Amino acid sequence: MTRVALIDDHESVRLGLEAALERVGHDLVFSGATVDDYLQWRYRERSAPADVVVLDLSLGDGSTVTQNVTRVVSDGSSVIIHSVADRPAAVREALMAGAAGVVSKSSPTGGVMDAIGTVARGESLDNVEWASAIEGDRAFADAQLSAREREVLRLYAAGLPLKVVADRLGVAYSTAKENITRVRVKYVEVGRPAPTKVDLLRRAMEDGLVQPSEEGSGVD
Repeated sequence: MTRVALIDDHESVRLGLEAALERVGHDLVFSGATVDDYLQWRYRERSAPADVVVLDLSLGDGSTVTQNVTRVVSDGSSVIIHSVADRPAAVREALMAGAAGVVSKSSPTGGVMDAIGTVARGESLDNVEWASAIEGDRAFADAQLSAREREVLRLYAAGLPLKVVADRLGVAYSTAKENITRVRVKYVEVGRPAPTKVDLLRRAMEDGLVQPSEEGSGVD
């Protein structure tokens, strides 16, 4: 059962998602208006981090997108941005801060539930909102992979599980996961989407990061 937290300063939105979570059997562990409220609750109750946090893009407490996403991801949860998606720059900021993906508030609640399941399984959430968020930003499009992103991609695309990649590089699992998210975003923007691990292997081979002989049997 996936443990889910909802962070949105619109109570009506939270109530709708709470009902949907109950219908599909996810475990709602927290519902509140700010990241501060969520983290204070977690520490007070000594609760483990939620598996997935559904986070509004803009909260009314003066916090920034980067601050909110970074705090939640660093705390050990995956983040889905639940947004009207009419602020592409802010959505891009959330993705670069480590959010796993974006779901529009105009989507049916079933779509949000499907997204939660996808992210909880460790799969990439690639959808129209994601593509729209990065379309047309040429500075973002032309960004090259950093040295760390290239190394994480090389090992991951060659077949190693992401946790093993993190251990080998001496970084946290969340850091390795954030690097893969950034890699996916950059490849989408330059017109070379890589929604699956197999696609990432193809991109790594195209860019000379992985040789055909390095192709691992563990690609999943």
